Parts: sequence; C-alpha cells; structure tokens
Amino acid sequence: MSGSETRPTAPGAGGLLPADTTEDVRNRGAGRSPEVAVLPVGSFEQHGAFLPLATDTLVACAIAREIADAYPVHLLPPVTISCSHEHAAWPGTVSISSVTLHSVVRDIADSLRRSGVEALVVVNGHGGNYVLGNVVQEASARGERMALFPAAEDWETARERAGVRTSLLTDMHAGEIETSILLHAHPEMVRAGYEKADFVADDRRHLLTSGMSAYTESGVIGRPSLGAPEKGKELLASLADSFAPYFSLLTSAGAAGE
Repeated sequence: MSGSETRPTAPGAGGLLPADTTEDVRNRGAGRSPEVAVLPVGSFEQHGAFLPLATDTLVACAIAREIADAYPVHLLPPVTISCSHEHAAWPGTVSISSVTLHSVVRDIADSLRRSGVEALVVVNGHGGNYVLGNVVQEASARGERMALFPAAEDWETARERAGVRTSLLTDMHAGEIETSILLHAHPEMVRAGYEKADFVADDRRHLLTSGMSAYTESGVIGRPSLGAPEKGKELLASLADSFAPYFSLLTSAGAAGE
C-alpha cells in the first residue's frame, strides 16, 4: 500500500511540520473508514556532544514521514518534550511528567475522533516514554483504536536488514541507530566527534533509580562510530514495511472490538 504522494513540509520546519490543508485531510480520508493519524513523540534531552537535544523528535518524525509517504495516514506535528528524567544531570534536558504526557496523547486522540479520525498510531522516538504503552493499553480496553510503533521486534528487524552491528541492548542512547538515521535524514545536525564517542554499558539494572549519569559521563551508551547514512535509510525503509500489519489492524472491521 502506498500514499498518494510525498507530502511537503512547512518551509523552515526542518521536516517536522506537515504542510497539509484541511482539504488535503478531507480528500485523503474520502471513502476511507476509519482514518488513521500518526503522532510522532520525541523528547528534548542530551545526546552526547555530537547529536542535538531534539534527536528523538527528529527520529520519530523521520519514521512518521516514511510511514506517511507509504500509507494514506494523517500526519500530525510532533510532541517534542516528554519523559527524559533519567537525563536530568545534563544541561538542556527538559521533561514533563508521565501524567502530563498521558493526558496530552489522550486529549489528541479524543480531538481526532471528534473530527472524524478514529485511529491513532503513536510513533515513539524515546525509550523512556514508558507511559505510552499504558495509554495504548487503556485506550484499547475502552474500545478505541490506538497503537504504539515501533515495537522492539520492528527495531530488531530493521537493525538486521540495515546491517546495524550493535545489538539493541548495547545501542541504548546516541549510538549506531540514532546516528545513522540522523546522518541520512538530517546530516547537517550531526557534529564531528561521533566517530570517537563509543561507550558500552550493557548492565543498566539501576537506571531508573540512578539515572544515566551513573553509567556514562559523555551521555552516550552505544557505538555511534558505526553510524552511516545508508544504514539510516534502510532502517527507515524497514520500519515503513513493518508498519503494514499495524495499518491493517487499525483499519479492519474487527479492530477495537467492533
């Protein structure tokens, strides 16, 4: 399944803001029920000295746009600040509470339904947004159509297809995957230094209690030196392919208990 066209972004928005008009949304949804919206959720947190604070938002938006180019979905602008409390030791990191993030996503889903868009896919770019799983669980229990993407299995498939050498355990933060996606989608945002920034800390069992600073001084956990734009391109292509069953599930007549 493919979208109607590659959609433009608003000028100067860095690829983050869709440029749809209300007529674009109406025409795309004509004769299609239920419509599906895609919401990128990123973060504003440290990613070492070479990736921007907005890395997770850029990654989530890159995934969401890849989906929107391949499927007839309603692409939303991103949530740019989320639950980054484990990164509080580094300057520039900003967080909101899990309760606030829960409310924001639920309010967005409610608003979409009032305007006729019944299904919502949350594209999560930050591993610390644990609450998003609860949002989807609760929505599904109420009979609403919602999904969280990508799952760990989707990332693993993408990792293997793209030739990413670092395991998902080791590639925790500012590593091979994130560096590769930004080198492909936003190379101007990647600064020098990633080539020598590798740091591994696979045993992180006290992360929630002690925060990231207990495991890394640089803020990096992973192997960014292995990042490459070709890997980033293939990662995004694989994730777009993996989205197919999510789209089918949310648009099927039996979804959400109907």
